[in-house]
Amino acid sequence: MNMRKSEKNGEAGEVPRPHEAHLLTHEQAQAFYNRMGAKQDWQAFYEAKAIHDLIAHASFETAQAVFELGCSTGAFAERLLAAHVSPDTGYAAVDSSPTMIRLAQARLARFGSRVEVQQSDGSLRFETASGSSDRFVSTCVADLLSVADIAEVLSEAHRLLRPEGLLSLVSLTPGPTWFSRLVTGLWTGIHRLAPSLVGGCRPLELRVLLQAHPFHLEYVHVVTAFGIPSEIIVAKRQPEGWEA
Repeated sequence: MNMRKSEKNGEAGEVPRPHEAHLLTHEQAQAFYNRMGAKQDWQAFYEAKAIHDLIAHASFETAQAVFELGCSTGAFAERLLAAHVSPDTGYAAVDSSPTMIRLAQARLARFGSRVEVQQSDGSLRFETASGSSDRFVSTCVADLLSVADIAEVLSEAHRLLRPEGLLSLVSLTPGPTWFSRLVTGLWTGIHRLAPSLVGGCRPLELRVLLQAHPFHLEYVHVVTAFGIPSEIIVAKRQPEGWEA
């Protein structure tokens, strides 16, 4: 897939950097989502359409091991485990919020030992063995992170995935229509003034950020719900040094 050069810098191959001046710190984000708790599930009104699209295109039914970064209340994991993966599929999930960990552990307890939910210390490096997962999934997390942190997540995803395993992501993204552009413009303005009012998230283009990493884009799609656009990415792990 050919990527457009940065219009801001005019240099081919440069990655545009979304606005980062007012990103929440790790401590601020953790405190926010501790307060949010189970109310996080209310965001399904605009996230559900994108999640449905991701599940439809990431072939979870063939996965034997799934790793999820930012499991939140465990709602996504519960949906996969209940209906979209094999009964013997293992599921490892991490989140930095102790409140979210408690909610996810309670929600996923019925799946027994096949599920492991752990609290991270905010690091984007994990103790999980290299090449241990068929899917690395993260929904509505990248838009909280700096470009440098996203690069670290993609590097870690590459390490954890088995050869040709699938990276599966959902993120807020700039709007493709005039109305969604209006919504995301307002969203970005609010983020710059008071990022906690939008959960610390801002629109970005994951497909552009992925071009510097050894993944082949299998599926890229933008869906809009209530004027809020989300980008769905499914990308296949490639060996280091691979070029499109």
